[in-house]
Amino acid sequence: MQKTASPRPTRTVDANPMASLAGLLREWLPRQRWFAGKDRPVTDLVLLSMTELFPGCLHLLVHAGHSAVPSPGGAPPAGDCYQLLLGVRQHLSPRLGKALIGRAEEGPLAGLTVFDALQDPRSAQLLLDRLRHPGTAGPLRFEGDPSVPVPAGLVPRLLDAEQSNSSLVYGDAFILKLFRRIQPGVNPDLELSGALAQQGCGRVPAPVAWFRTTHPWEATLGVLQPFLRDASDGWTLALGALASGDDFTAEARQLGQATAEVHLALASAFPSGAHAENARTGEAMTERLELAAHFVPALQPYVPGLRTAFGALAACDPGPPAQRIHGDLHLGQVLRAGREWFVIDFEGEPSRPLAERRGVHSPVRDIAGMLRSFDYAARQRRPWRPEWARRCREAFCAGYAARAGWDPRKKHGLLRAYETDRAVYEVLYEARHRPDWLPVPMAAIERLAVRGA
Repeated sequence: MQKTASPRPTRTVDANPMASLAGLLREWLPRQRWFAGKDRPVTDLVLLSMTELFPGCLHLLVHAGHSAVPSPGGAPPAGDCYQLLLGVRQHLSPRLGKALIGRAEEGPLAGLTVFDALQDPRSAQLLLDRLRHPGTAGPLRFEGDPSVPVPAGLVPRLLDAEQSNSSLVYGDAFILKLFRRIQPGVNPDLELSGALAQQGCGRVPAPVAWFRTTHPWEATLGVLQPFLRDASDGWTLALGALASGDDFTAEARQLGQATAEVHLALASAFPSGAHAENARTGEAMTERLELAAHFVPALQPYVPGLRTAFGALAACDPGPPAQRIHGDLHLGQVLRAGREWFVIDFEGEPSRPLAERRGVHSPVRDIAGMLRSFDYAARQRRPWRPEWARRCREAFCAGYAARAGWDPRKKHGLLRAYETDRAVYEVLYEARHRPDWLPVPMAAIERLAVRGA
């Protein structure tokens, strides 16, 4: 079969393209699911780094400035840095219509069509070729595990279920996660999954290749890992069990065991911290509560009762030592292939600073996140099935205790505080992004504030 020449732009880009792109990106960025500033107008766009990755594809790091809204746990951000892969051509094929960003009217790209290169199969294949052959492209560094070969010619497809990142699956063999919001430092999704692989922990797909940048600072940009093609995520499995009236306790118990195994491996791979200072932790949780109640008035009647959970922390058993953890564990972050559970997405909560996500925390935080996730699943159908959630929560904790050597249920005050903190985070998130879901965490808020359970 004769090969056709790939479309190329009429010129290379050796100047700042923002004169061409700023207007287009101001309209396009807020429509993307991974853009964090949807509730804040984009006030300015600044190019931090540009590399012509291959002809017709620009790799950009762009800082989006916007009117700040305070967020729990820190000062309001002035903006965010985003990773973009943009294609530029004279004309765009009709099959790439969904990828269209717009046509540049001025600047160095004037007259060219700009599009999201991740939606272009040829660009996606060329990106994989870069990862298959370690090397550099400007400030970009492509690296990998030489013991794991990556075949050429794998057909790419862009997943449409991502929220804070973008992922490409190659031939049902590998999955490449591209981080969208970029912060200086090693991303924990690469750091932790690599460390767990070295520990021999089979619960986490090991990194095969990755790329990073050295300008404007060191940062992780993407990670390629094996794709578990026959796996289903825990959220889908839990909803399926609820819909069919099936019990999920056996799966929940096994998931608790898998979580404990990951925690034990992380504790071996990284130095553990001292026992958490419960009084200071409670103060931080109280601050997040009060800030959330400022933005979500529905929280305000429950603040006095919720404060008791945080205030009681000072008198609680400190629990297990602080250590590296997953940081955002829920049913959507676990996969079941055959009879085994796997844990993925060790990035942590992308809205939190990278230094915090790379810090040590109580493993109870991960446990509380999963317990909240069972509650979320049980409320997806009416009538709500609180007994289903209760049995899953019990089974998960029992499975965890069987592997970890300590029982989360015996750390009642600690578990209640972390679960309350997670529910407060959920209230703020749902109020901003999915108001129809707000009753789900609010039901937990009422339970935790009134009954202290």
